[in-house]
Amino acid sequence: MKFISKIHGEIEYEEDNVITFNKGLPGFNELKKFILLDLQDYEPFRLLQSLEEDEISLIVISPYEFFKDYEFKLSDETIKNLNIESPRQVNVITTVTLNSDVKKITTNLQGPIVINTSNNLGEQIILDNTKYKVKNPLI
Repeated sequence: MKFISKIHGEIEYEEDNVITFNKGLPGFNELKKFILLDLQDYEPFRLLQSLEEDEISLIVISPYEFFKDYEFKLSDETIKNLNIESPRQVNVITTVTLNSDVKKITTNLQGPIVINTSNNLGEQIILDNTKYKVKNPLI
């Protein structure tokens, strides 16, 4: 399938790769369908692109690339909402705020996006743990 992104141009994807956010994402509650794309030459950064609004995409990373000790416990509600049966099904990404000053690039460790890779259901959760910040510097 093909999607034309206003910012990133033509994107090819498989229907199997569509991630469904039944609750939407905070600030984009009405948007439910996204795809996760690698950004060639910009690894480990990836793109979470809305399939319903061509101008909406988020830069994301795996927080474990930068924070080896990052951990949290999923609530029973999240496990149920995403039909998670095993930790191996879980992919965690966090949104990135870019800045021309590399030292000011941040990621949202307090609001990770959890994706069940077996059924492509996703949800952004908010952690109670004050150890993690909304704007945590990557460097």
